[in-house]
Amino acid sequence: MTTRSKQETEVHITEAASRHIGQSVDFADTFSTTNHEHSLQEIVQTILTTKQRWIVYLFQLRNWLVKTLGLKTDIPADHNDRFAVGGYVGFFQIYELLPDEVILGGDDSHLDFRLSVHKTDAAEHNIKVTTLVHFHNRLGKVYMAIVAPFHRMIVKSMVAQAYREPQLRSQV
Repeated sequence: MTTRSKQETEVHITEAASRHIGQSVDFADTFSTTNHEHSLQEIVQTILTTKQRWIVYLFQLRNWLVKTLGLKTDIPADHNDRFAVGGYVGFFQIYELLPDEVILGGDDSHLDFRLSVHKTDAAEHNIKVTTLVHFHNRLGKVYMAIVAPFHRMIVKSMVAQAYREPQLRSQV
C-alpha cells in the first residue's frame, strides 16, 4: 500500500527548476504523491489552493510576524488567477508551463524560491513537488532555519491532498 505523501530521500531537481532558481540552491526538498487521474493543472491547483485550517493559521501567523521585517505579505499588484506564465496559483507566480511540469515561485529581499510540480511516469509517487531556495542574505538563512520544520509539515500535508489511489492494471 502506498502512502499519501512522503519526503523523498533524494531531491528531484529538473532542468527547468534549476534554470529558474538561477543561483546556488541553499535549501531543497522533494515530496511526492500518486495521482494518474488528474491533469497537471488540476494537481497543482489542488496542492496549492486547498488548505486545511491549521495551515491557513500558520500562514497568517507567519505574515503577522514577518511584516515588521519588511518581507512580502500582501497580494502582488499583478496578481491574477490565469493558469498561464505570469498568472498565480494562490500566492505562487507561474514562471513556466511544460507538458509534465509547472514551475512556480516568488522573490523577496531575503530569498528567492521556486516550486516544481513534476508529473512523472512512475507507477507510484509519480508527482514530485520540489522546493528550491536561494538565500540573498543572513535574514534568508535565519528565516529558513526557523520555518523549515513548518515548511516540511505543510508541504507534506498539501501534497497529500492530491493523492489518488492507483488503479490496478489487469494482466491480459
